[in-house]
Amino acid sequence: MELDLRGGVRAAPVLGDTPRERQALRFAPDPPERDADPDHVARAARENEEDGLNSALVTQSSSWPDPWLVASWALAATSRLRIAVAHRAGTTAPTAAARALATLDRLSGGRASAHVIVGSSDADVARDGDGLAKTERYRRAGEYLELFSRTLTERQRFDFEGEFYSVRDAGSGLWPRPRAELLSFGGSSPEGVELAARFAEVYAVAPGPLSVTRRRIAGAKAAAAAHGRSLRIWRHITLVLAATDEEAAERARSIGRDAIRLTTGPDSARWQRAVQLDRDLERGRSDPRRGAEQVTAYVRRSLAAAFIGSPQSVAERIGWLRAAGVDIVQLDMAVETDEDRDLRRDLVARLRSEYTPAPARSAPYYRRGW
Repeated sequence: MELDLRGGVRAAPVLGDTPRERQALRFAPDPPERDADPDHVARAARENEEDGLNSALVTQSSSWPDPWLVASWALAATSRLRIAVAHRAGTTAPTAAARALATLDRLSGGRASAHVIVGSSDADVARDGDGLAKTERYRRAGEYLELFSRTLTERQRFDFEGEFYSVRDAGSGLWPRPRAELLSFGGSSPEGVELAARFAEVYAVAPGPLSVTRRRIAGAKAAAAAHGRSLRIWRHITLVLAATDEEAAERARSIGRDAIRLTTGPDSARWQRAVQLDRDLERGRSDPRRGAEQVTAYVRRSLAAAFIGSPQSVAERIGWLRAAGVDIVQLDMAVETDEDRDLRRDLVARLRSEYTPAPARSAPYYRRGW
């Protein structure tokens, strides 16, 4: 099966006054403020489609524009691009969310899917009135996904009585078109893997070394097989591309310097309120009294995890992911200039060719020094 290539559509451009600033700030944590720019959404969706990507993700956070509405605008601007809508379980009734997905799917000609999440930050979900701890959110997500899935598939009305939800005579009057991907789910915890195995068609494997990725894929597929099901695997990667490996490494160093300068200057407070930093704090990765250092550490970590190199080198690394069992690769990169688009198109063309991974060799990795 051909590798499925995924991009992304944001509700508004990345902050920054110039393409160079916006390229750098893609590696900074996202501030809570985000506008809804209809021209940007339509343009980004069309560029994803024109550059050969199969699908795009619309992300979600407690203060950002509604992802279902952003997705609908992106779908209306395109004819082939599929959209995966990030949807946090618990923010609305599962039956209502299922009808929203079915409606969007029908209106778009079968191009919508939902990427269901439980929320990685306690602080962020609390902003929407969700006070459950993460373990409870996972338990609730099991009920949520059962109701969500039944509403999307069952033609008969049904009752349900659970710990978190109770419905009577529930059902829908419309259903999405059957296809390979309707629901995706992530999470490397045993609870997350089990929910993906029971309900999803696609499992979003967490970034990590290739050996860890192989183990996680094997575990998710084994869990799905235990339920008589199968899973496709989705892996997100962040990219820094240039014509040569050396130029890409220098570009990454420049991006790092610019990102740190922009996020630790006079306007630094907005970056320190990012939801990703809430998550870092809850995981013990940061100290709330050291805001600027917290942002700097996030930028360094983001670049350290990126795939950096020429389109040929990055295609080789992605080829190894494909060989490990990845079916969907999300290419997350700043596309601010014609050069950026040319580089992305070059990478897509290489990934579309019948690529056989070359023998393993050392690849340029991002190093500190900025």
